[in-house]
Amino acid sequence: MLNQVMLWQAMIFARARLRASKMNDQGASLVEYALLLALIAVVAIAALIFLGNTVSNTLNNVAQNVNQVAP
Repeated sequence: MLNQVMLWQAMIFARARLRASKMNDQGASLVEYALLLALIAVVAIAALIFLGNTVSNTLNNVAQNVNQVAP
């Protein structure tokens, strides 16, 4: 009887550990994706700040050239 109780206890703890390890892996993935998304956002904002005027001027020049060519 004691052996059966110890076996059940071992099985329950093994399942709990397995379940906890899966939850931890999912949480780590979520944190990693959040950090990656934050890094991409920071890089995009920095690119817009540094290149914003240049891109705006280039697009304006293209628009003016298109308007001149169009009848």
